[in-house]
Formats: sequence, structure tokens, C-alpha cells
Amino acid sequence: MVSSLPGIVGIHHIGVSVPDLAKARAFYIGILGAIEEVAPMEWSGNPFIDKVVGLQGSAARQFFCRLGNLQIEVFEYSAPVQAPLQPGRSVNEYGYTHIALQVEDVAAVHERIVAAGLHVHTPPDLSTITIDADGQKHGYAGTYCRDFFGNVFEILEIHMSDAIRPIQTIPVQTTGDQSCA
Repeated sequence: MVSSLPGIVGIHHIGVSVPDLAKARAFYIGILGAIEEVAPMEWSGNPFIDKVVGLQGSAARQFFCRLGNLQIEVFEYSAPVQAPLQPGRSVNEYGYTHIALQVEDVAAVHERIVAAGLHVHTPPDLSTITIDADGQKHGYAGTYCRDFFGNVFEILEIHMSDAIRPIQTIPVQTTGDQSCA
């Protein structure tokens, strides 16, 4: 039995820093189909935010978007100046290496990603998903991909399997305008 830490409700969001917010918006919202639920934010010269993020003189723009039950906060910092981007960073390096997105149809998502010209490490092996006599799917398939900036993400289609458990989907309640500029 797995016990949870006291007070932990779940993961609220994952933050990703990118060098081009418009291109990131095209990726998360245009290609992956995320929904932007709150207004974007920007800051500069805010001592409180500087303390929170641990940077002096920070300035950034950001947006939040939702992919199923996961929210992603995407930042483009204009200050302080960043080190050059290393888009081929290996997934075995220390630190966060990827986010995994459970999808309903891994083949369809893979096609959209390839059509957008994004790098996929290898196509998903669809032979690992089987259908029994009752029409029930079993197994899982997935692969690692990279966004426009080299950040690694995984796409997974998961059905009944002893090897991996699917996430529990929760209904997403949305209010207001669902459009993104």
C-alpha cells in the first residue's frame, strides 16, 4: 500500500523555461491541444518574485495551459541573460529529464508531432498493444520526443497492464474564453 505525504493533494503544474514563448504556445496549444485557462502574466523589477525564483532582476512572460489533468507553466525570461540553449541534452543527465503525457491514441499524436517537424527518438511500437476477444485493449506504447527547444517529453497510450498504470482522468471544469492569442 502506498501512503501519501500529509497535506499533498497532487501535482499542480510543471514549469518549463523556453527561449521563444510564441513558439512554445504553438507547440503546447497548437500541436498538443492544450487549453489556456487563465490570462498570461509578465513581470519585471518585482523584488518579491525575484526572491521566490531566486534570481536578481528577473523579467519574464509566461502562460499556463492544461493538458488533461496536467497544467504546464511556460516561461520566457528576458533577464537575467541565460546560458546558450543545449537542445540535445541527454535524458540521463541529473535533474528533471522529461514529462510524460498519457494520450488516447499514441499513433495519432505521433503523426501530429512528426508533421510539425519535431524530433521523435523512435516511432512508438504499436505491437505492444493487443486487443482480446472481448475487444478490450491491453498493454502500452510510447516514445520520447522533443519540443522546438530540445525539451524531452514522452507520449504514452496505456491500457490494462501489469507493467504501468494509467492516470485517473478527472473532468476538467473550464470557465470563460477558451481562445488563445
